[in-house]
Amino acid sequence: MRNIARWSSCCLALFAVMSSANAQDYPTKPINMIVPFPPGGVADLTGRPTAMAMEKILRQPVLVVNRPGAGGAVGNAQVGKGAADGYTVLMALSSISVIPEAERACKRAAPYDLNQFSPIALISADPTVLAVRSESPYRSVRDLVEAARKAPEKLSFSSSGIYGALHMPIAMFEAAAGIKLYHIPYSGGGPAVTALLGSQVDMTAGGPSALIGQVRGGRLRPLASWGSSRLASLPDVPTFKQLGMEVEYFIWSAVFVAAGTPTPIVNTLRDAVRRAVQDADFKATMEKIQTPVAYLDAPEFAKYWETDARRLAGVLKHLGCIEQKAGSPAPGK
Repeated sequence: MRNIARWSSCCLALFAVMSSANAQDYPTKPINMIVPFPPGGVADLTGRPTAMAMEKILRQPVLVVNRPGAGGAVGNAQVGKGAADGYTVLMALSSISVIPEAERACKRAAPYDLNQFSPIALISADPTVLAVRSESPYRSVRDLVEAARKAPEKLSFSSSGIYGALHMPIAMFEAAAGIKLYHIPYSGGGPAVTALLGSQVDMTAGGPSALIGQVRGGRLRPLASWGSSRLASLPDVPTFKQLGMEVEYFIWSAVFVAAGTPTPIVNTLRDAVRRAVQDADFKATMEKIQTPVAYLDAPEFAKYWETDARRLAGVLKHLGCIEQKAGSPAPGK
């Protein structure tokens, strides 16, 4: 028994030494960046230039892998429950904070817990924008509100999923305006915009990066933003606060890894992201999609994340449990 115990102790010590050595050599193979939404949304548009910039620094491929489903829950859970070795990272949106609590509100098992993630860095934080098609009869938020009050749940909106990053700001708008809209959730921000362009819904909320091209192309009309001040890229678009509604919402994107990832690997990734957001090509791409960089390193971002999660929990209490099938048609649509 004494020999077995001694042998076990030696094995554990050897394993610790090998793990430490592996962490110091990281990375030695390609890294997957999970984007839990389809192409075309904020997470994807931010994730791709971030991955390209990180490749230059880490000298290993950083491969963007889209894993959409359940408003981001599928991809988030894959990383949170995956190997804590730094070879799978997550480009998440603010909805990562809402999904577990929303599932519990519906008496269902949460797909993941927030303590399964370690934050690496915040990349961007942009207010969402409310948009309609350019041929829409609604030329202002007042027009929308008046129509919605006359016909509750007649006007419809698309989102990136129930309780997702684009559902929450609309819920804030509904509460502030005293209206009820019909929600049609899709698998991501890209499909949500496509649904609006295809006349399947009356409006959507989206990050500026996902909408700006269609706005400039004359296909979408922005009505308001959820920012604290007007967007530089849309100076003629008022904020909800300027319209007398006390709502504010930022759709942020950030890099995470699974909790328990060795500290040397976490630090390597933190350094890589810090340097990536300073990369000239990264900056040029973010400027092109009109998304200002709002970088925060892990300690500062952890505090920001905690505060934002508490605020979103308040919105969730207003919403309660929602049961709806993705892509279900709206009344009269």
